[in-house]
Amino acid sequence: MNWDDSRNGPPGGGPPPAGSTDGPEATDGADGADRLVAASADGEDQAVEAALRPKSLYEFVGQERVREQLDLVLKAALARGATADHVLLSGAPGLGKTTLSMIIAAEMGAPIRITSGPAIQHAGDLAAILSSLQEGEVLFLDEIHRMSRPAEEMLYMAMEDFRVDVIVGKGPGATAIPLELPPFTLVGATTRAGLLPPPLRDRFGFTAQMEFYEPAELERVIHRSAHLLDLQIDTDGAAEIAGRSRGTPRIANRLLRRVRDYAQVKAEGYINREIAGAALRVYEVDERGLDRLDRAVLQALLKLFGGGPVGLSTLAVAVGEERETVEEVAEPFLVREGLLARTPRGRVATPAAWAHLGLTPPRPGPGASGQPGLFGA
Repeated sequence: MNWDDSRNGPPGGGPPPAGSTDGPEATDGADGADRLVAASADGEDQAVEAALRPKSLYEFVGQERVREQLDLVLKAALARGATADHVLLSGAPGLGKTTLSMIIAAEMGAPIRITSGPAIQHAGDLAAILSSLQEGEVLFLDEIHRMSRPAEEMLYMAMEDFRVDVIVGKGPGATAIPLELPPFTLVGATTRAGLLPPPLRDRFGFTAQMEFYEPAELERVIHRSAHLLDLQIDTDGAAEIAGRSRGTPRIANRLLRRVRDYAQVKAEGYINREIAGAALRVYEVDERGLDRLDRAVLQALLKLFGGGPVGLSTLAVAVGEERETVEEVAEPFLVREGLLARTPRGRVATPAAWAHLGLTPPRPGPGASGQPGLFGA
């Protein structure tokens, strides 16, 4: 099973404490954190993930290209007796960035320190962390693009020369004291690689783009998690859950736990396709992974506005949600699924959206926009 978190870890490394949250992954945009299909991790997720995380690249499911490349990087560093190159992991929440960072430390036989960009607001915060690192230690910096600019500039020198300049004093009497650092490996994680400044991005020796999972890969994740949780699930049951998991292992494991609850109450604990489908209908997750909010956005767009185009603010009012909730929580998945399109004139439903909700698109009027043509033609 693979997924990642946005949390600060204790100074000595290891999994972050349950209940701690940090960064945008923890909020999932506005009001999305309580959704069953949210890619962010809540307190329950954090506790379960600590037990289910794979401990090596061999156990890690999916991301075949990234695993192969990373395996070469780590084995080459071990053969040289050197620390591994700095690694940048980018991709959506829940795909395995934190898990891979812990695997990197385990494969190198090194401790790991976990922190996040939003937690480093001053250069002094970063200097305190860097100066306490041990030789070869892995520093995992989640949501690295949200780090403050002064800390970011200090990180340039630390990554390249393993040195930082600590400023003592203020004004004309300020003095820069160079501080040598032991060699370390920085693993940066970001959900928005485009926001990283080029000087920072160029200092990473290896960059990996995490992709969404195929259903077959998610089935393997679900079978592995079911085994660790001592659950009975057949191939069809795993396939049913995988098809509704939005290509994200964290969501797959969360859905598995909710199906487990249903199966324990209604089916003596055994999970097959019928039980999985019935359970997820109770939790309002349909066969494509859409939940109540997703369907509400599509239904408003189709039934109230004829498929669009319609402005984002108008659409948000129609579903009774904040504009940011619709834009950041619902829209990304709907666009990725080809159910909704963003255009200069507003949001537009695709033919797939009409088909998914079982509705018939309105027939266009005489004019190109559905309005009567010139002179009533």
